[in-house]
Amino acid sequence: MTTTLVTGANKGLGFETARRLVEAGHTVYAGARDTRLGEEAAARLGARFVRLDITDEDSVRAAADFVREDAGRLDVLVNNAGIGGAGKPVGETTGADMARTFETNVFGAVRVTKAFLPLLDAGKDSVVVNVASGLGSLAATNDPSRVESGVLLLDYNSSKTALVMVTSQYAKAYPGIRFNAVDPGYTATDLNGHTGPKSVEEGAEVIVRMALIGSDGPTGGFFDEDGVAAW
Repeated sequence: MTTTLVTGANKGLGFETARRLVEAGHTVYAGARDTRLGEEAAARLGARFVRLDITDEDSVRAAADFVREDAGRLDVLVNNAGIGGAGKPVGETTGADMARTFETNVFGAVRVTKAFLPLLDAGKDSVVVNVASGLGSLAATNDPSRVESGVLLLDYNSSKTALVMVTSQYAKAYPGIRFNAVDPGYTATDLNGHTGPKSVEEGAEVIVRMALIGSDGPTGGFFDEDGVAAW
């Protein structure tokens, strides 16, 4: 049985990703900060709830200990949890705004990955999927034909750029684990007030696809629904 952890699994892309992976036969640990919401989501999914606040070292360590005691390994990690940032104009975004967004979107993914690396090493054909964004792509945000070019969010966009590089560095350091970043596209979630034109089912497609790759799959890449994403 493939053992999988999805962070931020109580709603949106995380919930849909967890649902699809349960459907694919995975034993899914649904990570969420809020115990009540997480337990309710896990019950709906047929998953196992694990309390996980990716901004808190103790919470992350406790989650890793729980999965270690319960399963002994981890085959798939989906770093999905994230925040939308301050939403301020570029010139009004502060260092504190940047730090708050990076704390979740970048440092949180690193915190979780580091804690679960021993379990991923013990897994079979282990895979890590980091949920990034086209808003972190230099190519996409400088292409006037793409919606990303009109979205100016200093903290959020740069955090997703950083996450792609984080993915690349892990891939080089751990060649036995497949590390990839994905762009779900402009998906209607709480993060954007449900304004995105894509459904969560559509947005989760690339996340699930990359979570299901085998040992012969790519690593260190950035992918969207069409394949290799513009970077």
